[in-house]
Amino acid sequence: MPHQVYIGIGSNLGNKKENYLEALTRIGRIPKTRIIKESSIYESEPLGESKEWYVNGVVEIETDLKPDLLLQKCKNIERAMGRKKVRKRWGARIIDLDILLYDSVKLEKKNLEIPHPEMHKRKFVLVPLSEIAPQVIHPILGATISELLVGLKDNKRVSLLRL
Repeated sequence: MPHQVYIGIGSNLGNKKENYLEALTRIGRIPKTRIIKESSIYESEPLGESKEWYVNGVVEIETDLKPDLLLQKCKNIERAMGRKKVRKRWGARIIDLDILLYDSVKLEKKNLEIPHPEMHKRKFVLVPLSEIAPQVIHPILGATISELLVGLKDNKRVSLLRL
């Protein structure tokens, strides 16, 4: 039975929109996986020291892959697109793929935490996620994505990308 998964996509280096769309295409090519919904594409103010604004969005997929294998496929996409190891948290990156939610799974491993541990604090995640999955419930916090967005304290700017 396929699993319902939400993946956050972000880029703030090079042609950010092209990077985003390329990552989306590559996600769609992951074996035993299909894209169900795509959010709009957003521009978001950077976190940390980076000066470059991000292009962000979220995609809903169905997959037969287990979380660890899906993470490996996402990391392979990042490397294939030229992402280097980032030493700085929130540093600039060609592409960033994060598993946000995987069914109602709660998972805590060294290299993978589901739900994503920061997602409920980030406007650039909750805005596109609430667009495609407003009633999905965060498995730890017990609130819907739209409820999390309403209660959010993040004042970073997030706006629709003008295409």
